[in-house]
Order: sequence, then structure tokens, then C-alpha cells
Amino acid sequence: MTKPATPLVEVVDAARWFDVSPPWLERMISRRPRVDLRAVDGVTFTIRKGETLALVGESGCGKSTLARLLVGLYGLTRGDIRFDGRSLTSVHGAQAQALRRRRQMIFQDPYASLNPRWRVGRIIAEPLNALADMTSAQKRERVDALLRQVGLDPADRTRYPHQFSGGQRQRISIARALAARPEFLVCDEPTSALDVSVQAQVLNLMKDLQRELGLTYLFISHNLAVVHHVADRVGVMYLGRIVELAPRDSLFARPLHPYTRMLLSAIPDIRGGGHARTPVAGEVPNPLNPPPGCTFHPRCPHARDVCRQEAPAFLPAKGDAEVACHGVAQGWPDVMSPTAESAGRPVVPIAVEATP
Repeated sequence: MTKPATPLVEVVDAARWFDVSPPWLERMISRRPRVDLRAVDGVTFTIRKGETLALVGESGCGKSTLARLLVGLYGLTRGDIRFDGRSLTSVHGAQAQALRRRRQMIFQDPYASLNPRWRVGRIIAEPLNALADMTSAQKRERVDALLRQVGLDPADRTRYPHQFSGGQRQRISIARALAARPEFLVCDEPTSALDVSVQAQVLNLMKDLQRELGLTYLFISHNLAVVHHVADRVGVMYLGRIVELAPRDSLFARPLHPYTRMLLSAIPDIRGGGHARTPVAGEVPNPLNPPPGCTFHPRCPHARDVCRQEAPAFLPAKGDAEVACHGVAQGWPDVMSPTAESAGRPVVPIAVEATP
């Protein structure tokens, strides 16, 4: 099925910096300069209606910060985010409230994201209290319908979160995110805290809901097998920037950026076959003092002088891919013709089970 070309979400040169300087008085006495942590630093992409864009990358690369920017939990330091053609920085009051209802978030840890003092019915109804004008009877009817929709019993509304398993808690989180009938869901590693078999059930539930409700997803995950199962396109982040963005199949079959190749090479291969591996070299640099030029150059086996001096532009590449790499832009042979060890590797699919 061909996805429509209309973008629902447009992110333009988005940046979020955090001031991590010492307290003002200490800074004045010691004459230390201001220190900024550039968690997200110049990210541009679009998400089309009805598709799933996945973000991958090592911990600390800025994925969760970007997720919070998209739902308005953080403000932008620079750039713009547009939802359905409207800039989120230029709307206020009732207009901002209406756009907030249309985009919601599923958090990573179902054990921490649900208020343990509230019953499930109140948890799911919380967005309705804030974003919808409904009577108590209408809210209760909506909560019951949501519980059925995520595979739980309406009677569960009277229970507390600690009375549920991890997978059931994440279903409650999904129900809460769907309460106000959003169009766009930001999913911040929604299955990372779950067992593998439960992951498959929750992922299949999310895919079913996407088909039934026409939802658009930004899906963040460390698990590349999960990404391969759910994504239409994949963005790879490194130190606050997207270094490669491509359709799922082309990215897994022939990754372009050396960092993407390292991530794919690190996938455990339980099928055997003697596939050679290229280990992920080095450590992620200190984000408070990132390297000049291409921030990946200290770990890149293909780095040259230009990589150490100039940050690469994010440019269209082969197919529908976009990549920020001097080697790809200039056609270096060692980058454009990767060895078998650095090319994409087979991904072990997750189990696909019927959603209960």
C-alpha cells in the first residue's frame, strides 16, 4: 500500500539545548563560560500521514528529547515544528489545546508512567478531563470502549496499576494515549521494558490500531528487530543529529552511513552461518564537548581530513535516502562499496502472534 505524500509532521532545523552551567554566582567567581548540552542540534525530517517513522541510535543521542519536543513537553531552542501545516510555536490558547489533543505520547516504562494512587478508569479519563468536553457518563462509556479496544475488560477500570502485569500496564498507557482521539502518537520505546513474547503482542496491537484508526507513529527503539517489524522509514541519530534517513528495506539491505552499518553489524545473529561482524568501535564522545567536523569521525574507519574539519550536510542519496556523510556525498570508493562485513545483516524477525 502506497503511503500518501501529505506530511502530517514537519520538523525544520529543530534544536534543544540545555544550560548545564554551574550556578550563576559560582560562574561569576570562577569566570567560567556558559555550558550548553546540545541534546538535539539541527534535525529536519517529515512524517507522512499514516506511516511509522522509527528513530534508532545509542543511548544519549537525543531520541527522547526529540520525542518530547514533538508533543510540547520541551520548547525549541531553534527551528520549527509544524503539525498538519501549522507551526506549534505560533499557536496559543484554544488553538494550541486543539493541536495538543491531536498528538499524544506513549512512554517507555509502564511501571513509572501510571499514577499508582489512581484507579485505571481515572488514569485513562485524565486526557478527557483536560482536552474534551464530556459528561461523566460519556467519559465512563469512552473509558470502557478504550479498555475493550486494547484487549482489557471494562471491569478493570476499578483496579490499580500494581494489579496488572507489565504488558497490561502498557495497554493501559496506550488506552490513555488514545482517549482524546489523537492522529499522531509518539512512542518512546514502548516495548523495551516488556518480555519478548509480550512485546510481540503489544506491537501487533499497535499495528492493528494504526490500521483501524489511521494513526501516524514516531516510534523510538533500540531494538532493530522491532524497528524492522513496525517501521516504514528509519532515521538514525547520533549526538543530536540524524545521520541517515531511508525507507526501512533499503536501510537494512544497504545502509549508507558508517554508523548505521556499525549498528546493523551489532545485531546478534542467532541463526549462525559464520557471518563476520564489525564491532562498534570506540565510545560515544562527551556531548558537552563534541568533536569538530563530523561528530562520528573519531569512530569512523573511513574518516579523512575533511571529516575532522567540516560538518557534513544532510543531503539526498541513492533511492529515497538522505545521509550526512562526506564519503557518500563525494563517492569515496571505500564508503560506497562496503565489504560484506560492514553491509546490512539479516534481521531475526520478532514473533507475530494474533492480538488477543
